Amino acid sequence: MHASSAELKSAATAANQTPHTSSGAEITGAEIVVRCLQAEGVRHIWGYPGGAVLYIYDELYKQEQIQHVLVRHEQAAVHAADGYARATGEVGVALVTSGPGATNAVTGIATAYMDSIPMVVITGQVPVPAIGLDAFQECDTVGITRPIVKHNFLVKDVRDLALTLKKAFHIARSGRPGPVVVDVPKDVTRNTAAFDYPATLEMRSYNPVRRGHGGQIRKAVQLLLQAKRPYLYSGGGVIASGATDRLRRLAELLDLPCTNTLMGLGSIAASDRRFLGMLGMHGTYEANMAMQHSDVVLAIGARFDDRVIGNPKDFAQVERKIIHVDIDPSSISKRVKVDVPIVGDVGEVLGELIEQIEQAQAAGQGIDAAALAAWWARIDEWRGRDCLSYEKSDDVIKPQFVIETLAELTRDRETYVCSDVGQHQMWAAQLYGFEQPRRWINSGGLGTMGVGLPYAMGIKLAKPDAECVVVTGDGSIQMNIQELATCLQYDTPVKILLLNNRYLGMVRQWQEIEYAGRYSHSYMDSLPDFVKLAEAYGHVGIRVDQPGDVRAALERAFALKDRTVLIDVAIDPTENVWPMVRAGKGITHMLLGSEDL
Repeated sequence: MHASSAELKSAATAANQTPHTSSGAEITGAEIVVRCLQAEGVRHIWGYPGGAVLYIYDELYKQEQIQHVLVRHEQAAVHAADGYARATGEVGVALVTSGPGATNAVTGIATAYMDSIPMVVITGQVPVPAIGLDAFQECDTVGITRPIVKHNFLVKDVRDLALTLKKAFHIARSGRPGPVVVDVPKDVTRNTAAFDYPATLEMRSYNPVRRGHGGQIRKAVQLLLQAKRPYLYSGGGVIASGATDRLRRLAELLDLPCTNTLMGLGSIAASDRRFLGMLGMHGTYEANMAMQHSDVVLAIGARFDDRVIGNPKDFAQVERKIIHVDIDPSSISKRVKVDVPIVGDVGEVLGELIEQIEQAQAAGQGIDAAALAAWWARIDEWRGRDCLSYEKSDDVIKPQFVIETLAELTRDRETYVCSDVGQHQMWAAQLYGFEQPRRWINSGGLGTMGVGLPYAMGIKLAKPDAECVVVTGDGSIQMNIQELATCLQYDTPVKILLLNNRYLGMVRQWQEIEYAGRYSHSYMDSLPDFVKLAEAYGHVGIRVDQPGDVRAALERAFALKDRTVLIDVAIDPTENVWPMVRAGKGITHMLLGSEDL
């Protein structure tokens, strides 16, 4: 059964409602911050204390409703809150001090912004009279973060603090989600005011459109029913809006071939025969060919970004009709010309599309069955290329084999795969086979190394009974490896699958293909002993050198349910990710292996 538009609207309204809370007695700004977070139902907050936020930390000490997690670096605090938000759909919250605390958080904020993740990041600031005077640990946090947030605030009056935090949560979770920064000077947290936290909020200057335009939806339905070679292309917006069931229903209604972006994986089950795999730079042959040769593309919650369609001029050479549904009007027709733009929540729009298509089918109108059968036959020919096949080996560990083994062992468990960025990320995206949304947690738009371990820490607190696996590389893991200490202190037993090729693998691959094999500074000459390092942090380390030992190592790791386990797997250092679309090329110009170089 599918939720009605009214039910979706009701759910959206409920998400912005909190019990009205007020207090006649005046309390400090620090206590206001904590009580606002409590009113929003915040259960976990990740942070690192410093002088400008000590009043807030003092109030956190006095209560038990919110668990604070002390990370070892502010970047990891924001990543952990980000991972929590990606897995749960709730707003993640991080707390950092002024100056370097805020600047260390910038990468995490930008990562969430690029992938439309709802977060509230509270940053400390020097006292209001000292702002602009180069005070100790002062920086212009609002100015620095302005290009990488959905919105930000500097609160100069304690009386504005509660309403500002209410606005921050509302903005973060509504419309196209994103991070919101609230910069709070130290004297504002010390000063007092009456506490009044509204149950609901209306902002005249911010009112995202949720319902799609009826006329545009009717045009989209007609195009879909007239299509000879339709294609359903969906991205992270489907997951953000909780519209996976509706997307699958639409695909089923019209028997549409489907593809997902990197951020959309899991919205169509990998086992569904309609799913052609991920598309784009490292997408499947069939997904890319279908994208280029379709006559009607229905784009849902996706951006036509450079990693998806490659060269826009090449993409535009083929005549096709494009229907683009997104809640953010600025994303529509940004990189490609769109024929039917529909601004609205993708869940709402999908509901309207389904309703109208069902009515049309009941009236005897349907898609051309013969043309659709011919289209599927062509797609099956492309599928026959088996573009993700790789050369098996009994002598050296192939990374694809490791991912396939991981997928086999975790298929029947609630498992969250948190990836860092690089070759390992692409192998996981291609081969794991995600059946559900919010199980594939990685940095898409910004491509941030070092996110995997903090993501898993955040998720493990939200989902303590689930498996959290970090798929990482020898380069990425060292970006935030200090968070192994956080895992121990807060008992978040994650499994770290380190695909170790002693290279910055994706950099090495590009250098091999585009720079004539000049491996400039991509080789890791002095890696640590990761097994001993894991043990030094109080965890379990396992080294795997032979293909025959991969499965046993993974089974042992999962058997140690209450321990963080790092599995250091020595993989083939020369293995590349195929298919690959070179920079500046169209998506059909794929390299399927080294023989195409």
